[in-house]
Amino acid sequence: MVCYSEQGKKITAEKDISESSRLLAICLDPECHKNTTTVFLIPQRYILGIMGFLAVVNAYTMRVVLSVAITEMVQSINHNQTIDSTTCPYEFQGNSTTPRTSSSANLYPWTSKQQGLILSSFYWGYVITHIPGGMIAERFGGKYALGLGMLCTAIFTFITPFVVYATNGSWVSLVVVRILEGLGEGTTFPALTTLLANWVPLKERSKIGTLVYAGSQIGTVVGNSVSGALISATNDWAIAFYFFGAVGIVWFIFWIILCYPNPKSHPFISDKEKAYLGEQISNISSRDKVIPWKSILTSPPIWALVVAQIGHDWGFFTMVTDLPKYMKDVLHFNVKENGIWSSVPYIFMWIVSMSSGWICDWLIHKGYMKISRARKFFTTLASMGPAAFILIASYVGCNRMLAVGMFTIGMGFMGTFYCGMKVNALDLSPNYAGTIMAIVNGIGGLTGIIVPYLVGALTENHTLAEWRIVFWIAFGVFLVTNLIFVVFGSGKVQPWNAAEEKEKSAEAGYVNSPDNLTLKSKC
Repeated sequence: MVCYSEQGKKITAEKDISESSRLLAICLDPECHKNTTTVFLIPQRYILGIMGFLAVVNAYTMRVVLSVAITEMVQSINHNQTIDSTTCPYEFQGNSTTPRTSSSANLYPWTSKQQGLILSSFYWGYVITHIPGGMIAERFGGKYALGLGMLCTAIFTFITPFVVYATNGSWVSLVVVRILEGLGEGTTFPALTTLLANWVPLKERSKIGTLVYAGSQIGTVVGNSVSGALISATNDWAIAFYFFGAVGIVWFIFWIILCYPNPKSHPFISDKEKAYLGEQISNISSRDKVIPWKSILTSPPIWALVVAQIGHDWGFFTMVTDLPKYMKDVLHFNVKENGIWSSVPYIFMWIVSMSSGWICDWLIHKGYMKISRARKFFTTLASMGPAAFILIASYVGCNRMLAVGMFTIGMGFMGTFYCGMKVNALDLSPNYAGTIMAIVNGIGGLTGIIVPYLVGALTENHTLAEWRIVFWIAFGVFLVTNLIFVVFGSGKVQPWNAAEEKEKSAEAGYVNSPDNLTLKSKC
């Protein structure tokens, strides 16, 4: 067998290997890979990225399905026929009199405030399981923390119509089901962040991280458009819950088969990819970790990230949860149109998020931007772009297509958030990325409790003037939170990432010892 160092120097004996203790020996003999498993043609980290992307897609379809369905679950509101400057008339659209799709037997007298509580209740459970989910993922691996949480959400999504029917439309019972769904889905982002920290090298972090996290846009698009189409075609709001619940269960089966917590435990990974990831992901400790809570909770970059997440989530949840209500109650789209036009902003957001991930990695790799500056630059675009254009949308009056255009541009800017601050937990501490994501996303998720109820309380009359107040509040939140992140945020690995310096030196000694280098040199 003939092997070579990275610099091309021939290595033929154990003596030569020990003399090249700082070089990674790479085997070039085809016989070295004779026993490598080649079940898949693409690297396993990309399969994990794709399955993680589908996890987020499913998570968001199950999260947003109620936002469309609820517009067809409640009894019609008796609108005041007196048209004023802050109310869009039904007469301006040709098909405004399209009848409701659901039968009157399946409609319920939920008030605007009750609808706000129903829509926000998902996040009551969602925020609770973030920190436990992150800790479990870091201790036992993210595979089952994510998979079982998603399965829980899928099952409760599927049975939602049965619960509503059995309780004769009790809004409290629906709140309970949504809380249980949120409990399951709360592990999603902490577990995914832990998996990405164990699988994705730095130079691919923005691309793969953006692919995974940007599943939220595709999930929102699919959830809105497919829900609207299914409800319109079947005249039954329940079909949307059955469909997305079943899809979530199917995803879980494939996840259990295809994905694993780390490269070492993966039975299908090639030796070449395993060796590559072992070298590239060098600051992940394989030892049992004691989470440095004091260091994390007193870290200014962590709290800057928390604040930025609050700003993003405030704007994002305003759109995800309540845009279908705005489309129906203010602009008077029917359910099928509502599903389609509520989806358009997220299609554009996904395109921007994917392209900005590549651009961000390129700028960092070429040295045009340091990691900290890149994270702050793209986060600023993701904050101030939506802040401006969502507000403008409320001032275009009843011009429906222009309003959709403004929402689309605003949400497009929000797409740069993923390569900005969403992957920042991986920058700050790869070892504790799951716990950090749990803290950041969990606190940010509190806005999901506040926003839907606040919007419901502020928009009881469904006028443009009321919605402008909602969008002005979002503008102020975006502005303040982004300023804090720009001042205090960072892209540097924090000193407490390796809690004990002796652990670093011990691991360095292990890697550099001749015996262990010999093991690393084998194929």
